[in-house]
This record gives sequence, C-alpha cells and structure tokens, in this order.
Amino acid sequence: MVVAVTGAASGVGRLLVQRLLTREGSRRIAEVVAIDSRRGEADGAVWHVADVCDPRLAVLLAGVDVLVHTADDRSLETPPRQRRAHNIRATQTVLTAAAAQRVPRVVLVTSTMVYGAAPDNDVPLDETLPFQSEPESSLVGDFVEIEELAALARRAHPGLSVTVLRPAPLVGPGMDTLLSRHFSAPRLLTVKGSAPKWQFCHVDDLASALDFVIRTETEGKGGALAVGCDGFLEHEQVEEIAQLRSFELPADLAFGTTQRLHRVGITPAPASELKFLVYPCVVDCAALRTAGWRPAHDNVEVLRALLDHRSGRPALVGRNLGRKEVTITAAGAAGAAVAAIGTAVAAHHLRKRRKS
Repeated sequence: MVVAVTGAASGVGRLLVQRLLTREGSRRIAEVVAIDSRRGEADGAVWHVADVCDPRLAVLLAGVDVLVHTADDRSLETPPRQRRAHNIRATQTVLTAAAAQRVPRVVLVTSTMVYGAAPDNDVPLDETLPFQSEPESSLVGDFVEIEELAALARRAHPGLSVTVLRPAPLVGPGMDTLLSRHFSAPRLLTVKGSAPKWQFCHVDDLASALDFVIRTETEGKGGALAVGCDGFLEHEQVEEIAQLRSFELPADLAFGTTQRLHRVGITPAPASELKFLVYPCVVDCAALRTAGWRPAHDNVEVLRALLDHRSGRPALVGRNLGRKEVTITAAGAAGAAVAAIGTAVAAHHLRKRRKS
C-alpha cells in the first residue's frame, strides 16, 4: 500500500509519517509519499516540496492508495479570511487531485467542534449526529465547509472513499490554540448556569488513529469518526489539576464582550469559539472503539501535558498579553472578570496610541 501525507513536515502529519515508516501493522506500507511546502526530516519517505493548493498536486499522487490531508491552517495568528481561503482551497485541490488520479481513499481531519457546544448538549454526544455548527468566519466554520466538501466529493466521485476524522480539542508540544491560551489565563472563564465538561485529544493519539484507519479501512457511518480520550473531566477536576480558580460571567456579557472585542481585532477568536470553552462538547468515539482502536492517553494525562507545554506567556480572552498589558492588568484589576475586560480595553487604547 502506498500512502501520501500532506503537511508531512510538521504537526500531526510529521507524527503520522514517522508511524507509517516505523510501525508494523496489519497491512504493510510499501511507500510513504510526503508532501509539504518544505522538506521534513523523516528519512525513508519520498519527499515532494509542493503547494497543496496547486492543481499540479495530482501529478504527485500517481499510484497512491490512500491520501491523508493534514496541511490545514489552525493558527490564531492567521487572518480569518486568509486562513479560510487556504483551508478550503487546499481541501478542494486534494479531493479533485485524488479523483483525477483515481486514488481510492482520502482521509481529512476536522474537529469535534462541528457538533457544536451548547449548555443542553448530551454528554456524551452520539458521533453519528449531524453537525450543528454554522459556516461562519471562524475556525469551526472552516471545518464545517471542509465537511461539506467531503460530502460533495462522495456524491460527485462514487469511486472515491472520503473519511473524516474529528478529533477532540488537540493538545501537543508547541501547539498554540484557544484552548492552550485559555489555560494561560489567571483564571478560567465560566458562564452562569453551566459548567464545561472537558474532553481532549493528544496529537500522538490522532496520529495513531489515522494510522489505524489507513491500515484497517475502518469507516464510520457517513464517513466520519470521532477521536479523543475516553470519557471527560468535570470542571472541578480541571480546576484542581490545573491549580486555577474560575470566574463566572453572565452568558450575554461573556459572549457579547468577546464578539465586540473580536470585531475590532483585540481577540483572535469570535464568541462562537468561546462557547467550546464554557459549554459541553463531549463525543462518544464509539466507531473506533468498536473497531479496536484505543487512545494511549487519558484526559488527565493530556491536561497535564497541556499545562506543561504552555508558552509561559499570560493570556486573556484568547489574547497573548504583552508586558505593558500585564502591568496594566495587575495594577488596575480588582478581579478576574474586570481583568479580562480591562486588559482588552487597555490593549485597544495602546494600539490606537501606537497608530497616532
């Protein structure tokens, strides 16, 4: 079997290439085709330095049996329009190129965020439920559009099998996400009347699940499989492990303030993504479990890894703070809620002052 991996030089793509090259499995991997904008370090793979958005990608897929696409952009620092353009264009190119070269199988990666976060969500959610999130200008909106492209490709190319893996919030070395910044704040935000339920996915487990799906041809109902730790943590457990206290705000204030700050460029994520930090979104990974896959990490281990891998930079409302902002917060805030909003306002004034 010949397997191609986009985004092979870093992140989960790099971990997957390493597993495919070194691990003995039920199906032998004859060749690994590694595709990225730069050459990675994995020896033994056939490397191609290429733009995953370039239609000439199809030339590199001759003879490939499975194509795994991990070259997406999840950075908080990329402008939303630029990120959306890349993620959608890359997915379209991958699916079109695979169909043109008659690649039998494509595997995409989105997130359990497509199920939506809500105070009345079942815990856990059934992974076969249709996704609930809206295709808005947020990272979860990117995932929704990617899933819609996958569904379209299944209809347009009956000979192409498209599997989507939906990991729970990802944790791993060097990952800078809204989740990691949430745990870099002085306190954890909660909203009145609801408590988060916490489920994570270690990047090593996502690579393991991708490897399992490649070798076993496991596919869930509708071509989607949830990936994550078994079960979940209550918010009180998370507070104890993280040694962080929480502060509570009314939902309207928390989401309204976040959205306004995002609109003027102070916070990197819109209010819709904040919901995943304050409302439950726990998914039962039943299909992979039934097929025989198990995560190597539990939620406690992954939370501790998240805490260990924090950048050391304080953050509030998803925003990394500069030295002046930290000073303003420490000097002027009477409580964590005031700190979050006060720091954001101070940052806005600092930005305006620099422009003037």
